[in-house]
Amino acid sequence: MFKGQPKGLYALALSNTGERFGYYTMLAIFLLYLQAKFGFSAATAGQIYAIFLAAVYFMPVIGGMLADKIGYGKCVITGVAVMFVGYVCLAVPVSSFEARGMALALMVLALILIALGTGLFKGNLQVMVGNLYDDPKYASRRDAAFSLFYMAINVGSMFAPTAATYLVNRWLGGSGLVYKADIPAFAHQILNGDMSNVDKMQEYMALMPVDGINSVEEFSRFYIDQLSTSYNLGFAVACVSLILSVAIYLACRPWFRHADVNAKQAKASGNENVVELTAKQTKDRIVALCFVFAVVIFFWMAFHQNGSSLTYFARDYTQTSVSGWLRIGFNIWPLFLIAVSIYTLFAVFQSEKTSSKTICGIVTLALWGGAYALYSHMDETINILPQQFQQFNPFFVVALTPVSMAIFGSMAKKGKEPSAPTKIGLGMLVAGLGYLVMLLASAGQVAPSELHGGVSADPVVPTYLISTYLVLTFAELLLSPMGISFVSKVAPPKYKGLMMGLWFAATAIGNYLSSIPSMLWENVPLWANWTILMALCFIAAAIMFALLKRINAATES
Repeated sequence: MFKGQPKGLYALALSNTGERFGYYTMLAIFLLYLQAKFGFSAATAGQIYAIFLAAVYFMPVIGGMLADKIGYGKCVITGVAVMFVGYVCLAVPVSSFEARGMALALMVLALILIALGTGLFKGNLQVMVGNLYDDPKYASRRDAAFSLFYMAINVGSMFAPTAATYLVNRWLGGSGLVYKADIPAFAHQILNGDMSNVDKMQEYMALMPVDGINSVEEFSRFYIDQLSTSYNLGFAVACVSLILSVAIYLACRPWFRHADVNAKQAKASGNENVVELTAKQTKDRIVALCFVFAVVIFFWMAFHQNGSSLTYFARDYTQTSVSGWLRIGFNIWPLFLIAVSIYTLFAVFQSEKTSSKTICGIVTLALWGGAYALYSHMDETINILPQQFQQFNPFFVVALTPVSMAIFGSMAKKGKEPSAPTKIGLGMLVAGLGYLVMLLASAGQVAPSELHGGVSADPVVPTYLISTYLVLTFAELLLSPMGISFVSKVAPPKYKGLMMGLWFAATAIGNYLSSIPSMLWENVPLWANWTILMALCFIAAAIMFALLKRINAATES
């Protein structure tokens, strides 16, 4: 799967891995930070989360238009610098409870800068990946390349929840505290004069005695300050990861310098790989791409519940401890070894030399042994935090990418591989099935409005959420890397940056619409939220299949 790919792919992929690690570390705890620091309701926090995600994915439209004029590399470097300043602002701790206004202003500035920087960086980096495959020598490997590129993104995001969780636990532990999901809500209630949960808070005070703190009000302020500071440390991780990302980019730039050209620059240099399209072909391709963009809006609306309603469900309705074999899923290191072992196992069958097969086989066994050793030394029962569930999706992406590539590679050899638009339609169907799992998980659970800031008295096993993330990952592998590859291949040369930006704009709209379940969270039963998401996925799939013939005809011209 790695054979025959240009070196530039690996440089660009690793640059993106570093940036995404920081971004997803921030995102894993961002919604929890909003509620812990500012006491926002689920609806308000979900709305801020959705607006931020929408901005992050809409800004590549502007970044793409700019890059089509001045160049992709310039925009990428500028984007990293702007993001860095944004993450620094977000990482600054403002500890006083009374200074929440200043903390809020600093956070808004940070989010604006992160969104602007991402707009300059994200889409344009991926356009350069696509440009590597305009060379006929590599053209047939485009889909595989974007699958590998997408896998690299998820290597970064796979470690993000663990990094965030470690920092939260380490900082709280240093203050004699432990994480309890319902304390922030109770603390804000008490500080706002609502003493309905004071008895529960007094129990937590007895569990976590702190010298010099004798009242529930003092404990509430102290806990909020310490928890918020732990989240600030998580945001600081993004600053470090950006430095690593840009170092890789600059050090390996000679590997992909030839791909850092827009259509104007390529034409001026006499690049023979520039494709000239008629006005009709250009129009047909843009229309076809816009149809695809419209459909994937609903996938991203459903998919990006990982940071909102699925995190709420993890916090309020899912067991906070796990035992048995499932423990391995909440330790990132055995998960990482298992993911790597899948690649070495594939290498056993794909290597041409017997010696290579033997070495890969030995490495695979060693990785399995290492994963088992780490698992066997875990405590019999471990406590889990809500954000840890977010590591399952990137783990599944990394682990299943070679499987996906092998299946579609085999189909391609037989001439039976479905087109990218067909894969997108199938992805929408599969995403709908993910929320069928959540319907089963929610059976018999009370509505969020009846919890009054607390947690379910009968939480479900973590298997439900893990299964949902697995199904959504199947959908993601069908839709996201294939969609990006499709855009890079079909977009008219003059509008590559803009078209990649519009792909992310569709993602932005979907991300904003992802706030709907958060807004409904405390107003409808659980099953209503999941049913809405499932129905939208199925409807979008039906639309995609209805337009399939027209899209394929336009993009093959």
